[in-house]
Amino acid sequence: MKVKARNRVGRVTVELLVANYGDLALARRGLLAEDKVRRQTISGIVDSAAARLVLPQGLVTQLGLPLGEKINIRYADGRRVQRLQAEDVYVEILGRHGTFTAIVEPRRRTALIGFIVLGDLDLLVDCLHQRLEPRDPAGPLYEIE
Repeated sequence: MKVKARNRVGRVTVELLVANYGDLALARRGLLAEDKVRRQTISGIVDSAAARLVLPQGLVTQLGLPLGEKINIRYADGRRVQRLQAEDVYVEILGRHGTFTAIVEPRRRTALIGFIVLGDLDLLVDCLHQRLEPRDPAGPLYEIE
């Protein structure tokens, strides 16, 4: 996956693979051909100040992601709206992957990747060099107490 520099501190652009986890599960069990798994590579903005994963509505529709409940959203400019959630969203970034719930944004063209995804994939934003990198190149390392 490519990582591109971005001008704003704490934000970088990265390509990520997004897929329908239900399709992947069927393919693993041999019930769906691998080439029938709905997936797409999309550009995303990594924003360490954002919490959640946000996906364009068009992508959610294209991948056939199941929709969950509406949730309340507050934008950085203070506006408040309700948005649907997409469930079973498989995400792969820099060779690391996980399954998440995403906020569905009607007018968005790129993904927004917040700290929940970054933490789960054990990825860090290097603000000085404007890039995304694994905390430990050997693999994710999860700390517990």
